[in-house]
Order: sequence, then structure tokens, then C-alpha cells
Amino acid sequence: MSIYKQVLGDEYYRLHPMLQQRYNIGPDRSFEASGIMHEIKGGPKWLFPLFRLGVYWKLLFPEHGRSIPFTIKNTARIGPDGESQIHWERIFHFGASKRFFNALMSLDEERSVIKDYLGEPPLVYSDLTFHVSDDGSLTIGSLHQRVVLGKVELPLPKFLQGLATVTERYDDKDGVFKINVNVRNPLIGHVFSYEGEFKENA
Repeated sequence: MSIYKQVLGDEYYRLHPMLQQRYNIGPDRSFEASGIMHEIKGGPKWLFPLFRLGVYWKLLFPEHGRSIPFTIKNTARIGPDGESQIHWERIFHFGASKRFFNALMSLDEERSVIKDYLGEPPLVYSDLTFHVSDDGSLTIGSLHQRVVLGKVELPLPKFLQGLATVTERYDDKDGVFKINVNVRNPLIGHVFSYEGEFKENA
């Protein structure tokens, strides 16, 4: 069973049918899609050196703009300890440059959260909560975060955290998935965001 079905429980069936299909990822089903990010925004300019460093971890990038081609691929894996994992490969195409925002997710059954390791190799860990709205859309929120230094994980104080809110829905009229991602810091506010749409590859 998909880790997203498990974490949502009965709420999963309140998702729009296309979102149910999209998050039904497992050994026999991956998800690949292409689309456009209508707008990608970065944070304050003094954060750009950090974003440039993030390129090497396939985590952050300094570029921003409008109408940026985008691809996403979600595939199931089995971790070293036998747990089910979902790999997220998100690619933003800035001309000849490809920028990544990758992650590896798994389920913490005891706490009913998704464990999210961001970057390759992982640099940041975050707990994720999943919630289904009355209109069938999905909201994902990040909670406790840690910095990952090899096998050592250290809690990040609140003032250093980049807390994400992701909203994903399916637009029946246009036949596309629509997404909005907003990352904020308690002190500086907006850090990174993008919004756009994509369609599953045939």
C-alpha cells in the first residue's frame, strides 16, 4: 500500500480521484509528469550564496522566473532496513541549466507523519503532515526539522527553519494538476516559492 494512503487513512478517499491516482505510488506504479511553473520566486538576495550551494545537493537553486518548464518523477524504493520509500525528482529547466529539488520520503507509522529527507545526499530532514480539504485538494505542511550531517542529525532551531506549505489540486476544466509551494522562515518571511501546473505523461 502507498505510504500516502497509509498516512491519510480514510481521508485518502476524500481526495479528488485524480489525486488518489497520483499518490497511489508503489512498486508497480510510478508517477511522471511535465508542466510549467508559472512563477518561481527566491528570497532575499543575501540568501543567494546559500541557494547556489544548494545546487550541489540537488536541493535549492538561485534562479527564478516565469514560465519555467518542469518535470516530476516519483518512484518507489526499498530502503536498507526494508522500509518503503518514495523518491521525488523535481527538475526545473532554466534554458540549458537543470535545477533539482529532490527528496526521499518514507512513513513513520507510530507518529503518523511522512519522513522527508531533502537533497542528495540529504541535507535537511522534515516531518510532513498531510490534510485533505473539502474540495478534494491536498495540503502538505512541514513540522520539525533537522540538519543532516552524514549519520548525525541535529535539530534546527525555529529561527533557522524553512517551513513549507504545499497545496496540490486537480483542475477538471483544464485537465491538469495545479500546485503551489511556499517556504517561509519565522524571522525573514518568504524564502522560496513556486506555483504552476503539470499533466501526467502518457
